[in-house]
Amino acid sequence: MKIPQDRLNRYVGMRRDFAEEEYINLQPIQRGGILTEEARRAILEFGDGYSTCDWCPPKTARLDMITDPPIQQFYQDLAEFLGMDVARVVTRCREAKFIAFRMLGGAGDYVVLDSTAHYSSYIAAELAELRVKEVPNSGPPEYRVDLEAYAAKIDEVKKETGKLPAALLLTHIDYLYGNLNDAKVVAKIAKECKVPYILNCAYSAGIMPINGKELGADVLTSSGHKSWAASAPTGILAFNKSLEEKFTARSKMEGDLTKRKFGAKELAMLGCTVMGAPLITLMASFPEVVKRVERWGEEVEKVRYLVAELERIEGIKQMGMRPKMHTLTHMETESFYKVSETHKRKGYFLYDELRSRKIVGIQPGLTKHFKLNTYGLTWDQIRYVRDAFFEIAKKYGLKIS
Repeated sequence: MKIPQDRLNRYVGMRRDFAEEEYINLQPIQRGGILTEEARRAILEFGDGYSTCDWCPPKTARLDMITDPPIQQFYQDLAEFLGMDVARVVTRCREAKFIAFRMLGGAGDYVVLDSTAHYSSYIAAELAELRVKEVPNSGPPEYRVDLEAYAAKIDEVKKETGKLPAALLLTHIDYLYGNLNDAKVVAKIAKECKVPYILNCAYSAGIMPINGKELGADVLTSSGHKSWAASAPTGILAFNKSLEEKFTARSKMEGDLTKRKFGAKELAMLGCTVMGAPLITLMASFPEVVKRVERWGEEVEKVRYLVAELERIEGIKQMGMRPKMHTLTHMETESFYKVSETHKRKGYFLYDELRSRKIVGIQPGLTKHFKLNTYGLTWDQIRYVRDAFFEIAKKYGLKIS
């Protein structure tokens, strides 16, 4: 079927709604994924489809064996940087979780996870034909996960099934409130109960120092496009030596007619994973990522400052654990919601006001509560955001203490 030219024209000259260099972007899922200049240049070189595969070794035909560009070395450096033994780059963090679930469990097995886990953790478990047991949290205002309750959930699974869970999963930083969970508490339980432990570092690895072995993780998953200044889709799967044989098992399939075999291919990786621009941007940004995690302390200082300033506006308070330990923040903004009830733009008034001040990333239509992320903003930008919220509050008659 021929597609009319006027429809094809929609795909020519597409541009983003705003330019990063002109706006302050507070989008929670985007701050850690803003590309470095080196990564932007790398896209021009490696944007074509199989651009990384020019020097793929013919005998193995595996991505992790390519030395030009230095993918093989990068995988080794990536594992070392994360304090793990082996690393692979996959398409998304959720794929990394699925691979871990699939290789650790079987149909009907359980995974125990925190009740603030991202929806993709559930979907990954479901696709791997696992069931879930949720560890409770305290509810508002902190939504603190009861980490010690992992032990009780393991006992529940044992009583119900007669065996241990396939794995425990803890979300290191949850996507709802930006709470930092103490990974070592769950690691101790996992070790005592002899259950594999997966630490989901989608919002932590790549922006703050992470050492998987020190945190007690058997498997570590992360998101390149959320936290490693890489383009999507990029995910990271890292694991300890004890799981290498299981996670990198080779294909045993044989064609019934041709007798073709693919014994060099890693089964869980479907042979090869991310080839091209997403992987290369991850590699190109890696030197800066290694440096920037050492500045994490200042990033926490900045978000604490902004939260304290915003809470000076009547009816605004931070949700989640205190003090803030991560830049992803959930704000409850009842006073802005009251303004929206009589405003002609309703819930969109706040987005409009911020947009007019060159600030984007707060979800359009939300005024009762919203999330933001300050990661990577300068102090001047932090103060500019504060002043913008103060201006909006004053415009609509809200008190500032």
